[in-house]
Amino acid sequence: MSQAKAQRPYRGVFPVAPTIFNERGELDLDGQRRCIDFMIDAGSNGICILANFSEQFVLTDAERESVMHAVLEHVAGRVPVIVTTTHFSSAVCAARSRQAEAAGAAMVMVMPPYHGATFRVPEKGIVEFFKVLSDAINIPIMIQDAPVAGTPLSVELLARLAREFSNVRYFKIEVAGAAAKLRGLIEAGGKDIEGPWDGEEAITLMADLDAGATGAMTGGGYPDGIRQIIDPYFAGKREEAKAAYERWLPLINYENRQCGLIACKAMMQAGGVIKSDAVRHPLQPLHPATRAGLLELAKERDALALRWGK
Repeated sequence: MSQAKAQRPYRGVFPVAPTIFNERGELDLDGQRRCIDFMIDAGSNGICILANFSEQFVLTDAERESVMHAVLEHVAGRVPVIVTTTHFSSAVCAARSRQAEAAGAAMVMVMPPYHGATFRVPEKGIVEFFKVLSDAINIPIMIQDAPVAGTPLSVELLARLAREFSNVRYFKIEVAGAAAKLRGLIEAGGKDIEGPWDGEEAITLMADLDAGATGAMTGGGYPDGIRQIIDPYFAGKREEAKAAYERWLPLINYENRQCGLIACKAMMQAGGVIKSDAVRHPLQPLHPATRAGLLELAKERDALALRWGK
């Protein structure tokens, strides 16, 4: 944990790791460990687990704990690990977050409280929710500002949360107009905004980097490709970064618009990283033609996932 803390502020590529299942839909923890090893070898500066792209919504609480402990123990401090602890209940979210911190998480990622299409809380409830969470732990909190929560989070509210609660320091912005929101958040929050980050599979990555993003939380299939964009950008070589973005954008777009969370599993399975790319029912497998299109784009870009396990 001390090593992880020494690396703050966290920067770079922190992809979401998929949760690995076997063909019967059971957890495959050996496959999970191989997945993590691949993601580290592919250049991940850190890893996020139990997020929406990890199918967190199909896991029991016991399975969440199994995955969390398996990953944190296997990573063993090689890179910082962000654990998603989202829950509608302030108390449950705080308890999950304390458990993650005790297990060695470097950060927790949390969405504002929501349930289904209509259950929301007013701004007062959101502020109180993050106060409870910030008071419960001593590691940073990343607020995930995503359409799935259906909760508008204004720049002013996000800056207030960072100003009032010492652990609210990172923000994953993946709403429409992300670059403008990142720019506004950096201006409004100043030094309290330790990590303005990009999300949504890097579909807006260049615009978000230009707006001041310092991290990217993408899908787990090709951290090596995202590093080819971010590394030169942070080195002041914007044209090189732009060319790399243009090279990888067809794959980024295909993942975002055609495949979703299954893309990384399909790539890992094709490359021998994992045995099965199964998702949990009622999620559906990729159509064979969609899979073929994904793998064609990945092969053209020599994505490490397609050869790591061979």
